[in-house]
Amino acid sequence: MSSGGAEPAQADGQGGADGPGEPGGLPHARELQGPPIWQSSRPGSIYDYIRVASFSLGPDGRIDQWSERAEHMLGIPARYALGKDPVEAFVPRELRATSRRKVSEILDGREWTGLVPYRREEGGEADGLAEIYVMPSRDENGERAAVCLVVDVRALRGIETDLAASQAVFGQSPMGFTLFGTDLRLLRVNERFATVFGGPASKYRGCGPHDFLPRSEAERMTAALRRVLETGEPVTEMQLVGMAPGEEDRRRWSVSLYRLHGASGRPIGVAALAADVTGRRRAEREAASARRNLALLNEAGARIGNSLDLETTARTLLDVAVPQFCDLASVDLYQGLLSGDEAPPGMSDGSAELRRVAFASAVSDAPLPTAPGDAPGPVAVGAVHRYPFNSPCAGALRTAHAQIIPGRESDDGPELGAVVHSTLAVPMVARDTVVGLVQFSRTKGSEPFGERDTALAVELAARAAVCIDNARLYRREHERALILQRSLLPPGDPEAAGLDIACRYLPGTTATEVGGDWFDVIELPGHRTALVVGDVMGRGLRAAVAMGELRTAVRTLALLDLEPAEVLSALDEIARGLGGDGEGRSSSARSARSRSEGTGEPRRSARTADLSEVYLATCVYAVYDPVTRRCTFANAGHLPPVLVEDGEDALLLDVPPGMPLGVGGEPFEEIEVELPDGALLALYTDGLVESRHHPLEEGLQAFRTALSGADRPLEDACDQVLSAMDTSHGEDDIALLMARVHGLPKDAVGDWSLAPEARSVARARELARDQLTDWGLQDLVDTTELLVSELVTNALRHGHGEIRLRLLLDRTLVCEVWDADLAQPRRRRARDTDEGGRGLQLVGLLSQGWGSRRTPRGKTVWFELALPDGESAAVDPAEALLSLF
Repeated sequence: MSSGGAEPAQADGQGGADGPGEPGGLPHARELQGPPIWQSSRPGSIYDYIRVASFSLGPDGRIDQWSERAEHMLGIPARYALGKDPVEAFVPRELRATSRRKVSEILDGREWTGLVPYRREEGGEADGLAEIYVMPSRDENGERAAVCLVVDVRALRGIETDLAASQAVFGQSPMGFTLFGTDLRLLRVNERFATVFGGPASKYRGCGPHDFLPRSEAERMTAALRRVLETGEPVTEMQLVGMAPGEEDRRRWSVSLYRLHGASGRPIGVAALAADVTGRRRAEREAASARRNLALLNEAGARIGNSLDLETTARTLLDVAVPQFCDLASVDLYQGLLSGDEAPPGMSDGSAELRRVAFASAVSDAPLPTAPGDAPGPVAVGAVHRYPFNSPCAGALRTAHAQIIPGRESDDGPELGAVVHSTLAVPMVARDTVVGLVQFSRTKGSEPFGERDTALAVELAARAAVCIDNARLYRREHERALILQRSLLPPGDPEAAGLDIACRYLPGTTATEVGGDWFDVIELPGHRTALVVGDVMGRGLRAAVAMGELRTAVRTLALLDLEPAEVLSALDEIARGLGGDGEGRSSSARSARSRSEGTGEPRRSARTADLSEVYLATCVYAVYDPVTRRCTFANAGHLPPVLVEDGEDALLLDVPPGMPLGVGGEPFEEIEVELPDGALLALYTDGLVESRHHPLEEGLQAFRTALSGADRPLEDACDQVLSAMDTSHGEDDIALLMARVHGLPKDAVGDWSLAPEARSVARARELARDQLTDWGLQDLVDTTELLVSELVTNALRHGHGEIRLRLLLDRTLVCEVWDADLAQPRRRRARDTDEGGRGLQLVGLLSQGWGSRRTPRGKTVWFELALPDGESAAVDPAEALLSLF
């Protein structure tokens, strides 16, 4: 029994508890195979587990020896047991008669084994059950005696249960279960382990990790076993990779190790629990791949399409794909689509010209090599090229289906084409139209493309294709809007009587949409000039169209010679009619009015918001009279004009702002300002003074400062202002109209009052003849006399009150006749038998232009004659008169 005293020393001469080679003094297996040795160790043998005790009976049938283990297990001290009948000592009273017969049989020399209930206290109930093995013996005198071994049945049943559970774990566990000894060799394996690696379970007893794992994995396993055995710290979820017998695919196991201890606490081995996680690992990889793909798609959705520039969109696609998805990538777009053709020849069979717009690489800065079957040589960014008809890339373009192109081996050297082993050619399809091709390539060392990669690449290409097609459509619309906008702006440098005019128009950058800014210079009767600057709210083609409609309306209204406030009122009605139905117009007007008044009323719908942005406009309209040197202003929500007089700082004119055009319901006011000769007048749009980088007040102050020093020639002054205002931001279109005032000199104006009597006709002809003679325009005397006579005669015949005659000389000759009657003259065709009614027809034939306008106290009828240029002959009045009959 292990509870004995000191044991002899080891045969090799080394004493102590720990033997060589293993923790806890356990010898190696090879040492156990040698000659028997004696060894001292801590308790912990099988006898400790099953709780074995002993006592002996003398010839008289009484207890003569009582072990300490029996004292502890049965609860009877030795002083109460020695010298007593064992039946009396611990057998319950009701069982004593039977027990005495058994003891007498034992003393007769018969062995006996049986279950005996026992009690711990005198008179108590039986509280234990012992299995006793009685072996007859003889003492030194040769008399009969007995040695008895006692086992606690409860401990024995517990061991049986533990063994059954252990057997169930080994036999029924769905995971591989192994037990390594202290020599790191298998003591036992279960059937699951044997099924995975082949053969019966007994085949692996005594084997080490090198017998069933690859060398590198076996070394990892051995190191882990030794560490667990030495430190006692368990290892969980250690991943091992190996090949199962009869299988070609590599399998992965997850192994957990923990040290086993005996009852005394000494290590007796290492248990290993292994599970095949190949499928789980594959599922984890697929889930991780799906998460990466989803993250890549989310990133693509967030980044691709933020720009309306083709090249920027293509580069963003490659930034997303490289290196997260592939090692190299390129984007080719059809050259015909880039140039504006809807369906260029060759698109259907994939042989049309393409232009490489983007390239990205995580392994080299060299251009992407061509795929097998394509034209030789790399394609640089910006180069135009074609794919051969039978090439894989042309096939992808032709069929609109992605193709996986395997790499090709090359003996020409370590160029990039030799290391690209897998390429995905994915057509870019938008709105059922192939717009280009994107190629994703992976180099050696990366996994080749599979079905999941193909699906992801198609999704990336489709998203980019839609954005690129949107950018293409935007670019086309942008170009058309620019063409429309440029066609509606005044050509060249406009001219006006009494004004030197310079203008600048700066469109926004290509990244911004076309705006609705416009300016115009309109010649009015009497050598007056209308200056107009406006800005349609909104951007794009619709804003450009709205701008063109409003500009045309302004010119039409201006030629009616209406007052500035009347022009804006009529223009406001026109702008309201551009916005759709009545509901849209009214809600748009309310929304705009609330914004202008600061009420903050929310927009009622997306459609209303769109109409209010596109068909609302601001405008300032000014009419300058070079004779009186006065200018009349009316404003519809636009920024105020700026006036600079000689030696003075620039001044913002206090023009009533009014409501924007299209709001309706509010009258417009006008003011009249006298402009001295040499003064500078500037009209502009908000793109010049407003920016996200600074508030409007700072921009206006900078504009006034730049104008205050603009005393140089007008064209240079324009350039100086634009330079000083730092207009390079390109956030909005900029329109700038500058005019320097000099008026008409007094000797270029002839102004007379005539009495309402018949002789005033002759007087008018005489005054006109003398004035033209003074101006040296003798070639125009006859025509002017005839037309002046007609207009004064009409004023006497159809009007009343005082008559006024005025001649103005500038780039043309203008004659005006004023009377107090409000009825406007109407040109009609006279019949052959009529004696009169041909005066206005004659005026139309002989003049460059004629018309009439209302005045505060009547009307003015005017005509205009071109000045002689010495090349073309003037119209003969007599021939013109005869042509009327």
